[in-house]
Amino acid sequence: MLPALDLDYVRAQFPALAGDWVFFDNAGGSQTLVTVAERISDYLLTSNVQLGASYAVSQQSGARVRDAHLSIAELIGAARPDEIVMGPSTTALMYTLAAALAEEIAPGDEIVVTDTDHEANIGPWLKLAEQKGAVVKTWAVRPETLELELADLDALMTPRTKLVCFTHASNILGTINPVAEITRFVHERGARVVVDAVALAPHRAVEVAAWDVDFYIFSFYKVYGPHHAVLYGKYDHLLALPSLNHFFIGRDVVPYKLQQGNVNYELSVGCTAITDYMVELGGRTGSRTDRRGQILAGFDAIAQQEEQLAERLLSFLRGRNSVRIIGNPSADRGRRVPTISFIAENHRSDEVVTRVDEHRIGIRYGDFYARRLIEKLDLTRHAGVIRVSMVHYNTVAEVDRLVEALDRIL
Repeated sequence: MLPALDLDYVRAQFPALAGDWVFFDNAGGSQTLVTVAERISDYLLTSNVQLGASYAVSQQSGARVRDAHLSIAELIGAARPDEIVMGPSTTALMYTLAAALAEEIAPGDEIVVTDTDHEANIGPWLKLAEQKGAVVKTWAVRPETLELELADLDALMTPRTKLVCFTHASNILGTINPVAEITRFVHERGARVVVDAVALAPHRAVEVAAWDVDFYIFSFYKVYGPHHAVLYGKYDHLLALPSLNHFFIGRDVVPYKLQQGNVNYELSVGCTAITDYMVELGGRTGSRTDRRGQILAGFDAIAQQEEQLAERLLSFLRGRNSVRIIGNPSADRGRRVPTISFIAENHRSDEVVTRVDEHRIGIRYGDFYARRLIEKLDLTRHAGVIRVSMVHYNTVAEVDRLVEALDRIL
């Protein structure tokens, strides 16, 4: 067993957890670290000026924003801070990336998407393909296993394949896809990868350089921070992209050329608290001393805690004949995150969720913008799935409270 997470410390960092509600809609948006809010406030109240001037406060402000790029690079294992492009959301950054990649796509080129992704990693590529006369192919999940198989991807790829766009973890199925293996497979065939990491980043350590991914995107408001997001790109890839900023902002001005109108200063500064929190979590396990090692150790402790939570709920669901788990029924931390979807055969999903509301427990129903997957699995007639999305600050007692409510309802 790994060192246990210090839950008393963890929960003290999230003021919202002191209230009456149990938050199990974390895949829609996690609670926010108090230190994130404090840094946003401090920036706005002490150094909220435009960057690039000669006077001291502007210099201080610029340093804080530069430090934000350094901090996020450290958090995700990037080689350099100018590989960090920030923006308002994953969807917005996907469209930014698609616009920038447009000059590299020719008629007849191919883009592969999956049918398990959030629409953020499908829609921009469909539109790009339509604009450029490219071909979109779908890497389909196997209905019997609800997993993506490399053999199926191999059958889709040709010398014209330019991009393979897939999710690191499904926000419906909870399945973790083997990013390093898929990336290596795609690179061997001459294409690049675009990875949506929104459903993975709150739960597992991100190591973009080690995995050799080309582009990797997620939102911080799912990772205990503000409504802000990051696009990682290998430096050489970013350098080759055209500028989407003002005409005098050249191709070599990375990442500013992709941050139209510049980045949000205060939210970027606020995100530095996420990195420091992960370092602190790892430090409390006593297992590593360097900051990157502490981040990895912190996420190891998170994974262990979340596996316990997932097993508590999944064991209940597995025991109900009227319930169908949509995804892997195992809580194995190596195979899934604790985002758990299911349907109740005798109840519409919206009916179950609204009855859970009465117990002051926040869960959710619907398609979660993975509508293509929900339609493929014929789950629209149920009003989509019931989704319980847990994170490390949740407790076994909270899961038991949900199980008790579901036991009455189902």
